[in-house]
Amino acid sequence: MKRQVALAWSGGKDSALALYRLRADPGVEVVSLLTTVTEDYDRVSMHGIRRDVLLAQGEAIGLPVEVVGIRVGADDGAYAMAMAAGFERLQARWSALKTMAFGDIFLEDVRAWREARLAEAGWNGLFPLWGEKTRDLAYDVTDLGIQATICCVDTRQLAAGFSGREYDTTLLAELPAGVDPCAERGEFHTCVHAGPVFRAPLRLRKGGVVLRDERFAFCDLTLAPE
Repeated sequence: MKRQVALAWSGGKDSALALYRLRADPGVEVVSLLTTVTEDYDRVSMHGIRRDVLLAQGEAIGLPVEVVGIRVGADDGAYAMAMAAGFERLQARWSALKTMAFGDIFLEDVRAWREARLAEAGWNGLFPLWGEKTRDLAYDVTDLGIQATICCVDTRQLAAGFSGREYDTTLLAELPAGVDPCAERGEFHTCVHAGPVFRAPLRLRKGGVVLRDERFAFCDLTLAPE
């Protein structure tokens, strides 16, 4: 019997690569995506991806998206409560579901925090990308044909001009020294729109780049008309 798994889905390239790996595992069945959305903006937390783009990703992937809403400025306690409620909703639909997968790669404190919250809910964590070299993973993304657009840049770590660019080998070659190619330290975030985990690509339209909180350069991505 396959192990049912939900995937913490950010909407970006690492989530897409994690999903690809999970689907290649004959002992795993991914049954749902779970995404944190900041209710004040109705966008994926940190990435700034619009809700309708997020839901279109889920439809193109062929999986339901369980949305966990949080407020701006929510502390760890509020976040943990919101996630626990999301776990409960997932289990109401899949009673055997007890595993949440993440696309984390090497941040030990982040993994420890996630595993502690999962343990409180009686769940287990799964980290299909954990411990691998981020440069190798970055080229796995491009080699597999996972297509993504940079939708947010932390301008304290990377120039705002990278926001809105496609995540490809040209971009990887131009990243400054010290910027992780998978942006594991939050240097940038991506919005995936095509690749082997999609049944059909999304058609996205790029808007302008806006600086928020004097730090984060967001490129607004909207669904292009049919």
